Amino acid sequence: MNAPLIKRPFDVEALRAEFPILSRQVHGRPLVYLDNAASAQKPEAVIEAMASAMRGSYANVHRGLHTLANETTESFEAARASVMRFINAPSPECIVFTKGGTQAINIVAAGVDVQPGDEIVLSVMEHHSNIVPWHFLRERKGAVLRWLDIDDDGGIDLAALDALIGPRTKLVAMTHMSNVLGARTPAAEIASLAHAKGVKVLLDGCQAAVHGRVDVQAVDADFYAFTGHKLYGPTGIGVLYGKRDLLAAMPPFEGGGEMIDLVERERVTYNEPPHRFEAGTPPIIEAIGLGAAIAWYESQDRAAIEAHEAALRDRAMAALRAINWVTLHGAAPDKGAIVAFSVDGAHPHDVAQILDRQGVAVRAGHHCAQPLMQRLGVTATARASFACYNRLDDVDAFIEALHKARKLLS
Repeated sequence: MNAPLIKRPFDVEALRAEFPILSRQVHGRPLVYLDNAASAQKPEAVIEAMASAMRGSYANVHRGLHTLANETTESFEAARASVMRFINAPSPECIVFTKGGTQAINIVAAGVDVQPGDEIVLSVMEHHSNIVPWHFLRERKGAVLRWLDIDDDGGIDLAALDALIGPRTKLVAMTHMSNVLGARTPAAEIASLAHAKGVKVLLDGCQAAVHGRVDVQAVDADFYAFTGHKLYGPTGIGVLYGKRDLLAAMPPFEGGGEMIDLVERERVTYNEPPHRFEAGTPPIIEAIGLGAAIAWYESQDRAAIEAHEAALRDRAMAALRAINWVTLHGAAPDKGAIVAFSVDGAHPHDVAQILDRQGVAVRAGHHCAQPLMQRLGVTATARASFACYNRLDDVDAFIEALHKARKLLS
């Protein structure tokens, strides 16, 4: 995959100026937004692209013959092509637009041919979006869920994974990066193990897509899911990548317009991928916004962004390690810029609320990862997660606010 042309060097202050919301205050204090793993903020380029589409060239896509329909269809399909290039998919036909990463995984789950006793292999650090759809198959079709344990940092044992993949395994469904521990999984090795036994692999890339480069052909993923709103794009838009032959063999997920070829009184035939899985009016403006987000992101020096995010992560973890009343969860050396932690004697919700009063936004709860919470021996954690627009002094403000919170909670 050819690297995009770098238009300008990384400058965090210049980059921050492109995000209007970062200039606001919260409770009379400058906003320190550290909830990026839940949803990232949006640059002006994305906001303007969506507004411009609505102001000047909006119509429904694909079936219109008038100018506005043609212009909007061109923008919509250009966004699909941008996604294709972003993850190095072999063709646009492999890219299905969904309403989010959750729906992308549900589409695959609905298309898996499962008989009673067939198995789905998961890790214990999956997001609920990559757990509950497989529970549907357990409840409704008699599937068996097989669980891969992790070490304390989120590392997985490939030999243990290999042992879990048996003759009844239908799919290995695994995160590419944990939304709690930040741990990256060895995607290519996972796919290789599964494929050696004739088993397909789905990767949940909702975190990985924004914290590193994704190449679905290099890792040989059969399916890859991610969402737009964590990638500086809008909500309501996600992506399912699937190998073309696999998508073509799957039944439609929903019925309606666009996903059909022919409809008669006594029969119906279905469209080819990706349109087979895009019933009804799609998220047109949102897809255009995602295309703009990808264009914006690829115009940055991504290697510099990755180094910057690593510096933010390291600064936060070093500061938290120095505090004897804080427990860090997950310390893989190559983890993403996500830091989960617990404060002794304090519920994470209380910690988050007190930090908010000081202008610092973090997430608290089980992070839609309850099996992982059980594995860690907690019911919830607090989580600070970083993005390209965060500064090192955001980390310092977070740590200062945490010390103040500790005094209030003591």
